[in-house]
Amino acid sequence: MNLRQAISILSKSSPFAVSTERESDFDVLIPYKKHIYVETDIESAFYQKLISARENQIIFLCGSSGDGKSEILTRYSQKFKATHDFHLDATHSFNPSQTAVQALDNRFSEFNSNDRPLIVGINIGMLGNYAQEGDEEHLRIKASITAFLENKMEDIPDEHVFLDFEQFPKFTLDYEQSTSDFAAKLLAKLTEPSLDNPFYALYDNEVQKKGHSKLTANFALLGLDSVQKGLIELLLKARLIKDQFLTARSLLDFVYEILAKDGYLFDNLFSRSDNELLEHIRAFDPSNFHTRSIDEFVLQFGLGIEDTGFIELKERVKRFGVFDVSTAASCLRMVYLLKDEEEFSNEYTNQLKQDFEHSLVEKYAKYWLLHREFDGSGTQRQKLNQFYRDILISAIHRYCNRNSPALDKNQFFISEYNDYKVAVELDVKADFNAIKTQPVSKVGSFKAYISVDGCSLLPMPISINLLQLLEKINQGYRPNKHDKNAVLLLDEVIEQIISVANEKDTLFIFKNDKRYKVMNEDDEYFEVSGL
Repeated sequence: MNLRQAISILSKSSPFAVSTERESDFDVLIPYKKHIYVETDIESAFYQKLISARENQIIFLCGSSGDGKSEILTRYSQKFKATHDFHLDATHSFNPSQTAVQALDNRFSEFNSNDRPLIVGINIGMLGNYAQEGDEEHLRIKASITAFLENKMEDIPDEHVFLDFEQFPKFTLDYEQSTSDFAAKLLAKLTEPSLDNPFYALYDNEVQKKGHSKLTANFALLGLDSVQKGLIELLLKARLIKDQFLTARSLLDFVYEILAKDGYLFDNLFSRSDNELLEHIRAFDPSNFHTRSIDEFVLQFGLGIEDTGFIELKERVKRFGVFDVSTAASCLRMVYLLKDEEEFSNEYTNQLKQDFEHSLVEKYAKYWLLHREFDGSGTQRQKLNQFYRDILISAIHRYCNRNSPALDKNQFFISEYNDYKVAVELDVKADFNAIKTQPVSKVGSFKAYISVDGCSLLPMPISINLLQLLEKINQGYRPNKHDKNAVLLLDEVIEQIISVANEKDTLFIFKNDKRYKVMNEDDEYFEVSGL
């Protein structure tokens, strides 16, 4: 057994990628798989439901492909098979002439005729299929599934329990540092510098006998806490910016790819791959950044000029088995990967590090947390109001008045007739009462609430990409066809604002340097000023 063979269990092409009841405890790779197993919050919740399950209950463990359902179900099916029935994979049937829906019909019929709780592992898509195509004999079950899919939890009877991986997010956002507890524990277990860790024992043995290879160098780099935190930051960016969900299977394969591919870890991290996480992370390749310092580094590297600080860094990484970093792109990626490791810090790398800082995620996490934790207090109102006043409402005002930029802060353009522009004054502000009563749960977005002249608008979902666009609009950027989804959201808000504006009794009319104010006096006459 060598290190490469051991980490092969992480690959999505490995037989161990999907757990089955047929796995043998005598398989030489089983101890390695058991060592890196991480118990998740959903597994803890599942176990509690399992031990308290009544004979008339069905527990649905549901999510998407690769999120770890089979791992959890396989882990407990043997232990509880004497008292519980298990349907491990509802996307399959038991014979070629039977569909997956028919297999579920049979399983539910069996459940109705015995006195044992039933545990079902099922994808969200398959839940939808069964709600549509399942036998009418199981109408009560189908109704519960429909209620779950429509998020009407109050309509689900006690005998039907749904545990959804989406209810247990892989990432947690925080003011100081956002992270993924699951990914952090996995990386720590894999690289723990102890001979009790079978992976580390193989790594140490290979280094002692043969010296470093690129694989052992990558393992050594991955063992650094700062590198692990940096990888989790990249995974979070992929989740928020690229809307790429993290599943157990994709994460394991991600780790395998960055360790086992031909290059060093910092190059593998940004190279082409069929791993969905890596494909999205490529968009954050630091070698594609363009700042004065980075461009100067690339130019100097091409001319063979190396700063003493960079020479010092190259000497220090040799201890980890990194010897031949031959391109400017690889050097930048290496600095990026090691930017938070104190051992490699010097004045030169710190200068480059500043160009790698990415505050957008931190800003998004801050506003997300402010919405989730808002309790109506004055301090929180002040902090939240900075977002609404300086970012959201400011951007909406600029976007609405993009063809009339000279309008005052509280004036909004509503129409144009024969080169005469019509605007109204509106009081647009944060709707703190709505913010206080609406929960925030999923990390992918939060809902912003604004009111116009006291009228509450529909909530506006704010993703990290929309937040970035709002900031760009405030800096003078004009959205185009590439911003289509965000523009649709902005247009919907503008339509609601105009509907309120149409009820106003006072209009402002502009043409060139002329300005008129028209007031409707109690529907009896119009007063015009500015003539």
